[in-house]
Amino acid sequence: MPIPLLDLKAQYRQIRQDVEAVLLKTAEEQLFILGPEVQRLEHSIAEYVGSEHAIGVSSGTDALLLSLMALGIGPGDGVILPTFSFFATAGVVSRLHATPVFVDIDPVTYNIDPAAMARAYEKYNGTLNIKAIIPVHLFGQSADMHAIMSFASAHGLHVIEDAAQAIGTAYRDGRRVGSIGTAGCFSFFPSKNLGAFGDGGIITTNDDELAQRMRLMRVHGAERYYYHEMIGGNFRLDALQAAVLNIKLPYLDSWHEGRRRNAARYNELLATLPDVLTPVVVYEDERVEAGIENATGVGEDGALRFAHIYNQYCVRVPDRDAVMKRFAERSIGCAVYYPVPFHAQKCFTGIPSCGDAFPVADDVCRDILALPVYPEMTTEMQDVVVAALA
Repeated sequence: MPIPLLDLKAQYRQIRQDVEAVLLKTAEEQLFILGPEVQRLEHSIAEYVGSEHAIGVSSGTDALLLSLMALGIGPGDGVILPTFSFFATAGVVSRLHATPVFVDIDPVTYNIDPAAMARAYEKYNGTLNIKAIIPVHLFGQSADMHAIMSFASAHGLHVIEDAAQAIGTAYRDGRRVGSIGTAGCFSFFPSKNLGAFGDGGIITTNDDELAQRMRLMRVHGAERYYYHEMIGGNFRLDALQAAVLNIKLPYLDSWHEGRRRNAARYNELLATLPDVLTPVVVYEDERVEAGIENATGVGEDGALRFAHIYNQYCVRVPDRDAVMKRFAERSIGCAVYYPVPFHAQKCFTGIPSCGDAFPVADDVCRDILALPVYPEMTTEMQDVVVAALA
């Protein structure tokens, strides 16, 4: 049977009636720019993440870009970030004529390595005015926020959480990502665990002044039409996308559960294949000390907490190209996240940190492979995937 990497049609069948009704309602109201659906989503996401504010924007990329703009980051400034992530994490820094400072990743989580982060700061702060760190909560698992926030506090740095793949992920103390740093940036690209019908994103923050500045900057810096207090851009979230997301959000935790269930079964089945390295969930055991019984337990506020939401389920395999060829022959979806680290990208030639060593990221890029893990997968589908991998 053909097994796609992601089956959004299966998800849509669950919610089709409600989605079509809200799209028709939005069309009849003709309120497409910001408005009540966006406000409703902002309130719900702020409550879900545990932040004071949420600002709906046009994409996850623009969430990162607007956060940097609102913090005044520009020419001469440096921003520390992992060399292994989706391009937007680094691209937004260069778009503002600031300089990305690439660092290697942790060999277990593939998130930013705090020790490498500290070394990069010591090496480059001075020639650059390093102002911020962008930790990426890659594939749905939190970065080491205790180490990152402690370092940032000691050196007066902003922390912009790239949580594009991690809405609903909680750190070991129970706080959800996006509520810990200066700002949290989320993507609603259709393939995300909470995906829209096109591009969309949101920024979360606990800083009242920063939130107000972002709200102004997403509409060209205008508090009212044609009166501009600052330079911004057109970063608005479409009401149609917000309407879809408002229908989907109540399902999100159950979809997380489905992905975690499939990931746990993969871990069992793949344990017999010693050459296949499966994802390791960190911080899960420590969560008991934070007052959370287990990774899928309920916190004091009644909300579910997940140590990993598996936006992707990525394994590492020898001879990856041969595996991908076999999958293609059997109509099994898979993907490589990510084949080329930032320090090897042509567009970043000349960035000072590209000359550093990145042994972990280089190794991971050679053999990482994402398997289908979407919640609607059946056990029969998983058996087919594992048999092909074996």
